[in-house]
Amino acid sequence: MGAVVVGRLRAHRLAAPLAAFFLGALQSLAFAPFNVWVLAPTCLATLWWLWRDGSSRRAACLGFFFSAGLFCSGTYWLYTSIHVLGQAPIALALLLMAGLVALMGTYSAVLGALLGRLSRGHEAAYALLILPSAWVLMEWVRGWCLSGFPWLALGYAHLDTPLAGFAPLVGVYGVSWLSALSAGALLLLVTGIGSHRVVALTSLLIVWGAGALLTPLSWTHVSGAPLSVALVQGAISQDQKWQEDNHEHTLQVYQGLTEQALGARLVVWPESALPLLYHDAMPYLAMIYQRAQARHSDLLLGLIRYDFDVGELHNGLMALGDHEEWYYKRRLVPFGEFFPVPPFIRSWMRMKSMTYVDFAPGSAHQGLLHVGGQALAATICYEDAYGVEQLDELADATLLVNVSNDAWFGDSTAPHQHLQIARLRALEAGRFMMRATNNGISAVIDNKGRVVAQSAQFVPQVLRADVVPLSGLTPYARLKNWPVLGGCVGILGWAFIARWRRRASRSF
Repeated sequence: MGAVVVGRLRAHRLAAPLAAFFLGALQSLAFAPFNVWVLAPTCLATLWWLWRDGSSRRAACLGFFFSAGLFCSGTYWLYTSIHVLGQAPIALALLLMAGLVALMGTYSAVLGALLGRLSRGHEAAYALLILPSAWVLMEWVRGWCLSGFPWLALGYAHLDTPLAGFAPLVGVYGVSWLSALSAGALLLLVTGIGSHRVVALTSLLIVWGAGALLTPLSWTHVSGAPLSVALVQGAISQDQKWQEDNHEHTLQVYQGLTEQALGARLVVWPESALPLLYHDAMPYLAMIYQRAQARHSDLLLGLIRYDFDVGELHNGLMALGDHEEWYYKRRLVPFGEFFPVPPFIRSWMRMKSMTYVDFAPGSAHQGLLHVGGQALAATICYEDAYGVEQLDELADATLLVNVSNDAWFGDSTAPHQHLQIARLRALEAGRFMMRATNNGISAVIDNKGRVVAQSAQFVPQVLRADVVPLSGLTPYARLKNWPVLGGCVGILGWAFIARWRRRASRSF
């Protein structure tokens, strides 16, 4: 009989963590390609409901399992890139994935433990101010700490909702805060007293109504005639790309597609398009450039370049117009482009025929690429997830360009999530963005974050569209994340001071 009782108690203790894990996994459906955006605030509100009347330890546990569920479901595609295409052993792939999930869960666990120490005496302020501010600070910290992983921030789920109207003002973390405020309002509607419910409903109406009013506004202005662009998508599978007997085929594919694209003012290749280093491909590139100039086309080419002067390997983007310019990727992918491991691990990787050579990051401030008569702010691969790092260049940039190789993720949700991130960058900056990828999803995005043209996946294609050069700065581009982060810190500072004062007054 005693064993049955103990078993039931254990089952009860497991129910809440399992529910939190399920809620996190469910919240991943708020993001592309599913776009069930309502799950972003509702799942978070349910987690906060589970936190009610519990200890700091319980909140930490539930927070950990919530984020673990979110990233297990939302980034399952890492298995494809690490094991299936990266050829790492299954055990290593699972270990790296578990490490990421554990790290993401730890951020939420620390948050739950800290919030458990705050008094819930002012329930409306706790739900509408303290919880959203703490959650957004956690999102921001996980976006830069230990190289950062800013994926699946709440704000991305609202790209096609009225809250997107706030993005040019407060950026993705500001939209995250408004989503979290909506979660707090939902929590109050369920658990609060009459006056709290009125405050919650009023908050929802004001926030979402204001977003709808802001959405049509433009914060930048046209600075030139439309520009014809062509994005070249070779659709070379990652497991075939670097095999020596496929090199000639890849060169022929990109030559043929580029011939189709010529005539557009600007032709863009994706990240590391060729299975050759730049210096090995120079005769081929000279032929492409000569034909492009004859058709009055400039080129943007994603290439890997070895710098013989300093002995460094770079993931680069070369602009070929009147002269040659380069942009080097700054944000490198851990365990993809650099390997923070001791030498004996590198030796083991080499014996396993795995990538083991580090790329070198480009400098923080490289300037713009001048091509097609425009000034372009460039990013490579997942650099566009670090939007604030691009803002310093916007004063003089008229267009954005991102080249990527989402072939590493196969037919998964990752390319759709990445496109969603790129769309929000265009909206924050008030600029058109050209996004060229190896196998899709290539796209041209306007200054409202809307997709103007989009490629199919896994097929060779030339995607044509017109882009409009724009100038001026959005409020977010001017102020960056400081208003949102400063507001969150101020709110939490006020909450902790108020708690300290209450405790001090009770001690007398």
